[in-house]
This record gives sequence, C-alpha cells and structure tokens, in this order.
Amino acid sequence: MPTRVLVVEDNATNLQLMLYLLKTFGYEASAAQDGLSGLSAADVGHFDLILCDVLMPGIDGYEFARRFKSGLRARPPLIAVTALAMVGDKERLIASGFDGYIAKPINPESFIGEIEAFLPAAFRSVKGKPEESSREAAATRNSGPVILAVDDTQVNLDLVRSSLEPFGYQVVEARNAAEGFEKALAFRPSLILCDLHMQDGDGFDLLRNVKTSKELVGVPFFFLSSTAWQTSEQIRGMQLGAQRFILRPIDPLDLRDVVATAIAADNGHHTGH
Repeated sequence: MPTRVLVVEDNATNLQLMLYLLKTFGYEASAAQDGLSGLSAADVGHFDLILCDVLMPGIDGYEFARRFKSGLRARPPLIAVTALAMVGDKERLIASGFDGYIAKPINPESFIGEIEAFLPAAFRSVKGKPEESSREAAATRNSGPVILAVDDTQVNLDLVRSSLEPFGYQVVEARNAAEGFEKALAFRPSLILCDLHMQDGDGFDLLRNVKTSKELVGVPFFFLSSTAWQTSEQIRGMQLGAQRFILRPIDPLDLRDVVATAIAADNGHHTGH
C-alpha cells in the first residue's frame, strides 16, 4: 500500500508542484487548500505524513498544528512548508507542534529527499531516489526539444521544469522579457512559455521582439499565466502573434500534453513545407 501524504497549501502553483512530485515518486497524495479543510481531511484520512503551509487564510499553520496535535491519539509527522526564515520562526514552528520544516521555494530535485527524512525507511519511495531522478534528467536534458520558460516567479519556473524535464525536454529559464529575448536568440527554442505580467517588462514586450526577429521566425509562443483572464489581453496577445493562452492552475501532465501537441504540430507544419 503506497504511503499516504496530505498537502495543506492555499497557493495553487505550490500545491500542484508538490502533488506532482509526490505522485511521480509513487506516493498517494491528497490536497486541502485551507487549514480547516486540512484538519477535516486529517481526521478522517489515515495519512503517514502531513505537509502544511504556514501563511494561509482562515486558520494559519500555527493554529493548524495546535489543533492537529491536541488530543491523545497518535499523529503522523507534521512538516511545515514555509518561506519564513526570520530569527525565531523555526523555534516557533517546533513549539507550535510541527515536527520539522521544508523551506520555500521548493526545490524539485531535493523535495522528495527532504520529506523522506521524516519517514521511516519502509514508508519511503521505491520508485527511485531523487539523485537517480536527477541523473536521468541530466541524461535526457540535452536530447529533447528546448523549451524557454519566462517568468519572474521561481516556483512557476520550477513547475514547468518538473513537468517537462522528466520527459526529455530541455528547459531554459529566464526571469524577465529582456533576458527571455537573449535566451531565445541563444538557444532557438522549439516553444516559448511566457508569463504575462512580470515586474521588469511584460510578456507582450517579449512577444513583440520575438515576432519581429528574423532569427526567431516561426517559434511558437504561448502565454502561461494566472492573471490573463481578461478577453482584451488575450485578443491583444493573439493579434501580436501568440498562438495560445494557458491559464493557471494547469495540471503538470496537461502542460506536458499541450507542449507535445504544439511541437508535433510545428514539426508537421515545417515538414509539409
């Protein structure tokens, strides 16, 4: 029977990344998007490990830990997943009832190893350790199509990387429009996945540069954004040459399928000519 893990996290991108990594390594992962629903799930489910965000709406992680650890019955390890790094934060987490903590932003290559430190050996993944996965990813990293991911939020870049690299894609990262254009010229990607609203230049700036560059003619350009809900923005993007808007949250396997379909269609288009 697979080890069961409950993830309590209100940020959809962080939640998807953790669920994806857990399932990839053979864990049975369940989700709760706030503290109260997390407590309800923990009470009725038989979990072997619980991962919990600290800063959540409603009841925060500290209150979750207090309620979760109250009572006499045995409880599975409770691990905080947090960006809090101020003096005293770690001590407060442990004092509140957490058995340990994992730092954000989540590192996809070390995440499973970090959680397994809190599990007995018999409960750990049998599908391969993170270092094996890293070697496999490194072996395939240079063999597949190059995907340029442009986003100013590292966890979004991590989600793209962890969704695509296991299937042989090479993922090149850029943190703003200017860097994205430089990387596009340097790597000539098979597909560009770009956030729309970034702190240093928006996705429209990069799209405009890509579509007016002789070197990048024909490179498919997709927006991948959690904020591009306005029809006017999507129309503007299409007018500038974007082929598609993908709205977050998106399941990692769905993202892989979208990328594979786009590249196959682009290869077919070039073959047809």
